[in-house]
Amino acid sequence: MSYLKFDKSLMINLEQSLPKEMLRTNKSGAYHCTTIVGCNTRKQHGLLVIPIPEMDNQAHVLLSSLDETVIQHGAPFNLGLHQYGEGVFSPNGHKYIREFNCESVPAVTYRVGGVILTKKKVFISHENRILIKYTLEEAHSPTLLQFRPFLAFRNANELCMENGTINKSMRPVDNGISCCLYEGYPELYMQFDKSVKWVDDGHWYNGIEYYKDRDRGLPYKESLWVPGYFELSIEKGESIIFSASTFECDPAEFNAVYDEEIVARTRRTSFYNCLKNSAEQFYFKTGEGLYIMAGYPWYNVRARDELIALPGCTLAIGHDKAFTDMADTFLAALGRYLDNGSKDGVIHEIDLPDIPLWMLWALQQYRLDQGIIRCRLRYGRQIKKLIDAVLQGKVTGLIADSNGLLRTEGRDKPVSWISAAIHGRPIIPRSGYLLEFNALWYNAMFFAAEIYEDVEEEKSYVQSLKEQAAIMKETFLKMFLGDAGYLYDYVDGNYTDLSVRPNMAIAVGLVYSPLDRRQRRRVLEFCTRELLTPKGLRSLSPKSAGYNPSYVGGPVEREYAVHQGPARPWFFGFYADAYMRVFGLSGLGFIERQLIGYEDEMTEGCIGSLSEMYDGNPPYAGRGAVSTAKNVGEILRTLSMVKRLNKQLLAATETNH
Repeated sequence: MSYLKFDKSLMINLEQSLPKEMLRTNKSGAYHCTTIVGCNTRKQHGLLVIPIPEMDNQAHVLLSSLDETVIQHGAPFNLGLHQYGEGVFSPNGHKYIREFNCESVPAVTYRVGGVILTKKKVFISHENRILIKYTLEEAHSPTLLQFRPFLAFRNANELCMENGTINKSMRPVDNGISCCLYEGYPELYMQFDKSVKWVDDGHWYNGIEYYKDRDRGLPYKESLWVPGYFELSIEKGESIIFSASTFECDPAEFNAVYDEEIVARTRRTSFYNCLKNSAEQFYFKTGEGLYIMAGYPWYNVRARDELIALPGCTLAIGHDKAFTDMADTFLAALGRYLDNGSKDGVIHEIDLPDIPLWMLWALQQYRLDQGIIRCRLRYGRQIKKLIDAVLQGKVTGLIADSNGLLRTEGRDKPVSWISAAIHGRPIIPRSGYLLEFNALWYNAMFFAAEIYEDVEEEKSYVQSLKEQAAIMKETFLKMFLGDAGYLYDYVDGNYTDLSVRPNMAIAVGLVYSPLDRRQRRRVLEFCTRELLTPKGLRSLSPKSAGYNPSYVGGPVEREYAVHQGPARPWFFGFYADAYMRVFGLSGLGFIERQLIGYEDEMTEGCIGSLSEMYDGNPPYAGRGAVSTAKNVGEILRTLSMVKRLNKQLLAATETNH
């Protein structure tokens, strides 16, 4: 039985099927995203959505959808589905769906009378090109297929209205046509692997609605241009392939290209394989290097997100080379910024003050996976450079005080992951001594000392780091550890923020923590009691002032709620680290049970992936971006840890017997 399979009863029930989305990417920034019934419910959905560096390097929807029509005995059966109003859908093609299966690639089976038609979609790696393979599995009489392309040619975050400026001309190409609605956009080529008839029949389809945008308080109605339709006959047992791309292709090669992509796919037959597949889809390759996209469908490459996601999305799935390629690309960009203030053209927010700290954490994960010698040989020089940059005040916005702690200025603009802002001003002005900044810094100094511990000529350097860390430990505990048993979130002058937030999980989950085992356990119990949910740690305790569990409403409402309660799965990685350090192998069963909550999400939201956040209260609905790298990465890293510890437990059991 397939791990990701939905039958007719679910597919025809739009209340159940419309919230389920699917995502495919080309690992170079382009993607295809829609619902499992093929009805676009947000403006970022589309069959072919690509970045256009020549314009703005943002995602643009070229081909919104492709409506198929089965014709038998002159009777048309349209398989498309669009929403035109609340509760108003047309042409209701979902009623013909018998099954959706996404084990290898998205596959839909339709039944229209005696006709059984399957549709499978494949996004070609590193090309702006999607292939759709149609197979007529069963038919008792001659069958015609028609295909109507719904064209957008717009920014993925905007909407298209009927206008008189579009270029309506269609140009014939091999087994298809090409078009470009507006100047500045690339040509869109739509081709088949067999001869096809094109019929000019241009119409605007007005009033198409996206209810996800409506619910978010955003504009949600648009008009799409349908220039005509393709028509061809198909025989029982025959397969045809449709290609949509930004370049003309050779139809004779469609089958071979399709088969090559199928072989390369990770089959989503388990929780792990789903997340592995999702992790690979965040890979973003350009001429400058390899990166990780923060999430889909609206994020780009963001420095902090990439570093948090990096170990889980590479090392945890056996992609060691991907880690080094990405780390090398990032370190080069970070080095340029630290040396001369040059910001990277691909990595956004590389100038934030905690980026060097997260880079050191990511390199520490490489050391844990690959060993200290390999880590020192490959990254020793960069580790030392980053440590020195912090100590010497070369990191903009980060000040190393004489008490050993790091201080930052966050009153006027967000500097941490708690980045909600209105008109650029932070809603939560975390400034001064931030908990996670200082926990990461304490860990980083001991990590650097560990890397050079066995190097004779670096003994004084190692000793210096340990002495500074010792000074910092005493100050850290006085500053952040309260009598109530939890860690304060930030201290700014005479102000101590008493909010209970998940940053304390970072402080107790790191390899080197200023807290001893007893103190870690006490803080961990606080996290468990007030922050832990089946979908991650709440961004704020329900007992803290301003708790808001749901990221809903209009843009301003959501901005005020985003860090006031919704749960973040990526914090569970640090929580699991802390739990195992406190309880050892005896805590393994608890962590495994907690992972069930994330596995449940594989058939919800964006199937096979994890949303950006989840409500802090039951039923913990997914919100925000439908697929997010740091959430996927940290759950994968936790799964990898569980697998490793289970092996240790098995070995210990066998030894005892």
